[in-house]
Amino acid sequence: MARRYFCNVSDCIKMMLPPGTTTKILDNRIKEKSLNFVYLKKDAEEIDYLIETKAIKSDKQIRALTFLKENDGILVTDLELFTEVSKAIINTLEKNGYIEIIEKQVERNPFINKNIKKDTDLKLTSEQANAYNKIIQSMNEKKFKEFLIYGVTGSGKTEIYLQLIKKVLQENKTSIMLVPEISLTPQMVDRFIARFGQEQIAVLHSKLSVGERYDQWQRIKRNEAKIVIGARSAVFAPVENLGLIIIDEEHDDSYKSEMPPRYDTKEICRYIAYKNKIPFVLGSATPDINTFYKAQNSKIEQLTLTKRANSSNLPEIKIVDLRDELINGNKTMISRELYDCILNNLKQKRQTILFLNRRGFSTFVMCRECGNTIKCKNCNITLTYHRKDNKLKCHYCGYEQNNVTKCPECNSTKIKYFGTGTQKLEEQIKIMFPQATTIRMDVDTVSKKNSHEEILNKFKNDNIDILIGTQMVVKGHHFPNVTLVGVIAADSSLNMEDYRANEKTFQILTQVAGRAGRENLPGKVIIQTYNPDSFSIECSCKQDYNIFYDTEIKLRKQLKYPPFYDIILIGISSSDEKNVEEVSNTIYKSLLKQINNLNEITLYKPRPAPIDKIKNKYRWRLIIKGKFDNNMIDIITKTLQDTYKWNKKARIIVDVNPTNML
Repeated sequence: MARRYFCNVSDCIKMMLPPGTTTKILDNRIKEKSLNFVYLKKDAEEIDYLIETKAIKSDKQIRALTFLKENDGILVTDLELFTEVSKAIINTLEKNGYIEIIEKQVERNPFINKNIKKDTDLKLTSEQANAYNKIIQSMNEKKFKEFLIYGVTGSGKTEIYLQLIKKVLQENKTSIMLVPEISLTPQMVDRFIARFGQEQIAVLHSKLSVGERYDQWQRIKRNEAKIVIGARSAVFAPVENLGLIIIDEEHDDSYKSEMPPRYDTKEICRYIAYKNKIPFVLGSATPDINTFYKAQNSKIEQLTLTKRANSSNLPEIKIVDLRDELINGNKTMISRELYDCILNNLKQKRQTILFLNRRGFSTFVMCRECGNTIKCKNCNITLTYHRKDNKLKCHYCGYEQNNVTKCPECNSTKIKYFGTGTQKLEEQIKIMFPQATTIRMDVDTVSKKNSHEEILNKFKNDNIDILIGTQMVVKGHHFPNVTLVGVIAADSSLNMEDYRANEKTFQILTQVAGRAGRENLPGKVIIQTYNPDSFSIECSCKQDYNIFYDTEIKLRKQLKYPPFYDIILIGISSSDEKNVEEVSNTIYKSLLKQINNLNEITLYKPRPAPIDKIKNKYRWRLIIKGKFDNNMIDIITKTLQDTYKWNKKARIIVDVNPTNML
């Protein structure tokens, strides 16, 4: 890992240690959770005798001892609560030898409030059974093999995972099940608990407390939990006797770390599966282009699911041209078509999801007098207006300030809010549909522990009419009563400075469309866009991945992008602007000398990054295109080592095939 991802060995080791551990010291405060329990030191008859003979006179002491006769071994805090005695009284009882206080380790259980009805295996369709049997055959042969379960949304990929893991459990082996979003983890955990019970399962993700993660990690290490479910870092869990690795929604960007070590989870899983001679399963309705290319070239075995598991039909999808809406005088975020569909859904008591991949109320604030935009003081990026707090916030560094009523440049009061966010959408929906119940799911509403699960459960169980959200609502969720999905602005991902913009747009639109009509009720999707002729939007409308892939792969080959060539991004940042430029040019010249004689390597001149300042750090970048091999690793490593010798100010990172080009 350290060699491939250009990071310190210690960064890699940290990924594999118990949560809360550093390479030097373990913080004992999270090592274990201990609570104080109180027990009677004398038997009940003796306590009664002492009370009768007035050896114990204090009413409070008598109250505590009487309560303990019926509730021996309770928490000290509970004894204080139920008997209304102070800690001093309890200490006196202990001092006099009537009770003893024992400290015990207790396990922090993230499943403590879950009460899930047990279920059983579902009957597999012929396509599901074929996929299951192919993977089981590889498992029986005890050899590494990689599979892609490529199935339309709702085709029953999770049921295949469950039955594969059941087979692994029967052989007394362990499974790792990775999901991309923390918001998906509770739903996946619920399905696994319903099938296998809590005792078999451990869950690892960043929304758990450090203590909870530590306890789950220890359960895995003690081989008590045979099924590990979690986000990216769960691949480093201390499993024994591994039998299967599964990555669900394998196309998702979150499987590529953007922090040191900048590892690709799929590469790590592939290596572990190869070493353990076990199957490695990837699943997606919209596979990553690189994964699908490997499947097309027989490096991965493709297992295709063409039908939804419950025989429900894919939703009807309609594109609405927002330019026509403007011409017809509609300046709201909701097209007339979408308005009518939401109204009809409300009448029929069915649910709607509205997807907008921008949080906040407005994307930027501008003075109409002089054209000045209000920017973050730490980053070269416009601040986003959040109406609820009446604050302007930076989504990169977290800086926030009070809203402005006057332009700081020209003192004009002609301040205008441009763009749209989830807060503004929620406000408009409440005005348009005052009779509807709404709930919003974005980074601002899920900051608290378990808030993902609470919002999703409330939407599902309380039959909330409309769920408004960012990409958190897109993937994997199953809501039987959702029959309408509205995509408010399909163009937001199209306009990114990223060679994967078309792929990301197609994936996110297809995934969000897959939330509609997943049971017997027919589904409908309205995609609002200013670019109805974009091929990624057209393909998502047809839900035709193959046509999209055939077009996109030709462009990738022509432009020398992955999977045909690797992209290596070298990022340089510093609080000293001149230093960043100097270091960038020095690295460029050094690399140029060493790669001059290499074939099929293109080195681009250093330039300021698209967002050239974040957190008061100026940012430059170099991009290399070519085949990433050991020779290339050696050249970059030597260049960085030489640079570190004289450079004391700038920070340098190397990202191999980055998912974020900003």
